[in-house]
Amino acid sequence: MREILRSLVRVATGIFWLFFASQKWGGVDWMRPLIEQAAARNPIPGLQPFLAAVVVPNWHLAALAQAAGETVAGVLLLLGLATGAAAGLGVLLGLGLSLTVAFELSDPGLRWLYYLAVLVNLAVAIEGPGTIAVGRIRGLPGWMAR
Repeated sequence: MREILRSLVRVATGIFWLFFASQKWGGVDWMRPLIEQAAARNPIPGLQPFLAAVVVPNWHLAALAQAAGETVAGVLLLLGLATGAAAGLGVLLGLGLSLTVAFELSDPGLRWLYYLAVLVNLAVAIEGPGTIAVGRIRGLPGWMAR
């Protein structure tokens, strides 16, 4: 039962990332004001100048990188391939959102969506893919199984 639960958590985490990635597949122009506001209002010392000087001028590249990362993490987690790497990517994506965009939310309670993304991805990275995973197929390279 524990292994099936691990698989379900991994699949749900993959669906989480694919949902957010799908919001960007039609275009990322809507992200520009969000990125600009996140840079202007970020309360974390050192991060705010970095966002303003590096991320805002390259907002389109940053938005595409976020969409690509969410898509890759989502697909790999959903399938159970390279689960450790995919969940590690999910941790990085969640941390990035937690330290930037989360401060733009008018309801501080919604920030927990990003904080929980970090924790769930970390749990998947530690616990592994579970029994229901494409990565369990014999003959695949070892890095794809874990």
